[in-house]
Amino acid sequence: MPAVIIDLKSAEDPRDVVHRAVEALSAGKVIAIPTETVYGLAASALHPAAIERLVEIKGRSADKPLAFAVKSLDDALDYVPNMSVLARRVARRSWPGPITLVLDADHPDSVIHRLHESVKQATIPSGTVGLRVPAHELTLQIMRLCAGPIVLTSANLSGGPEAVDGKQVAEILGDRIDLIVDDGPTKFGKPSSVVRIRKNELTVLREGLVDEATIKRLTNFIALVVCTGNTCRSPMGEGLLEKRIAERLGCPVESLDQKGVAVISAGIAAMPGSPAASQAVEVMNEMGVDITDHTSQPITGRLAQFADIILTMTNGHRQALISHWPTLETRTKTVRRDGADVSDPIGCSIDVYQNTARQIDEQLAEWVKEFDLSQFEE
Repeated sequence: MPAVIIDLKSAEDPRDVVHRAVEALSAGKVIAIPTETVYGLAASALHPAAIERLVEIKGRSADKPLAFAVKSLDDALDYVPNMSVLARRVARRSWPGPITLVLDADHPDSVIHRLHESVKQATIPSGTVGLRVPAHELTLQIMRLCAGPIVLTSANLSGGPEAVDGKQVAEILGDRIDLIVDDGPTKFGKPSSVVRIRKNELTVLREGLVDEATIKRLTNFIALVVCTGNTCRSPMGEGLLEKRIAERLGCPVESLDQKGVAVISAGIAAMPGSPAASQAVEVMNEMGVDITDHTSQPITGRLAQFADIILTMTNGHRQALISHWPTLETRTKTVRRDGADVSDPIGCSIDVYQNTARQIDEQLAEWVKEFDLSQFEE
C-alpha cells in the first residue's frame, strides 16, 4: 500500500498533522518528515520492529548506525550524561541546526541502554551515538509529543541521493513507508554535517551544509562581561579578562583570537556605538590595557547563547539575563564571587575608577583559574 501523503501547506491546522505523525510513530510505523536539510525517515525507538523495518527500507549496512533526533541540548544529556565541555559548546551553538554530533555512548545512565538490544545494535553498534536537533518547527513539535526516543535518518536508499522535497520521498520510498509529511522543498537541500567529538578532540566525519572552518569556529571559548551601559565596568572587565587569560595561556593578548579564545563585553541597556568613558580608558592605560577602540553594544540572544561564561557586574544584571533567557542560569555568574555588586563608577573621580578596576581584576584572576581552557593550552 502506498504511503499516506499529507500536504502541510494545505492543511487547515498544522496541529492535526503533528498529531497524525505522532499517532503513526506511536503505532510503530515508519514515516517521512521534513527538516531544514533533507527529508528524514523517522521511527520510534520503543518499537524494535519499526527500527528493523527502517534499516531494511534504507538497505543500510550494520556498520552504519542510525542517529537519534533530540529536542534540545538538555534532552541530549539523557543520551550522553557525561557530555564533554567541548561537545556541549558545539551543541549549544549549533542546535537546532544542521550538525549531527557523534559522541561516546558508554555512560551507564544513558537512556539508550534501556532500549531493546536490536535497537541498540542499529544505533550504537560501535559504542558511539549520533544526535541532532532538526531546525524545523513541525518536526520539533512531533518530537515533543512523542513518548520515547525517535530514530531519524535521511529519506533515501543507502548510497542514493537524499530527498529534498516530499515528492522525491514519494518517488523513492512511497511504496515502502506509511506516511509522508510534505512541506515542499527543504530550506537548504543539503545533508547535515557530521562531527565526531571525543573529549577535547573534534573531527569532521562528513562536511555537509556546514563547512569545516565554520565548525572549528564553534569550538572557540567565549567569555562575556556584562554591565548596564557597556562604557565603564564591562569594558574594563573585558580588557582585564583578556590580559588574565593571555597570561594563563602564555601568549600575547593579540594572539587570543588565533588560539580560539574571545572576550566580549556588552550592556543590558547599552546604546550601540558609544566609546568607553575617558576615566575607564585612563585607568586601563595605567594597568597596561588598551580599551581606546571600545564601542558599546547591547547584549543579544546570540551573544548569550554562544558565551561559555557570562560575568555580570551586579546580581541585578544576572537576574535580568536569567529572567529573559532562563537557560543562562548555570553559565551566568557575578564578577564578585560572593554575589555582591561591583558599583557603577560613572560620574565619580578617577580614584573610584581605580578602586573599581582593582576590584574587578582581583575577582577575574580567581575566575580564570576555573575556566576550562585545556584545549587551548600547549
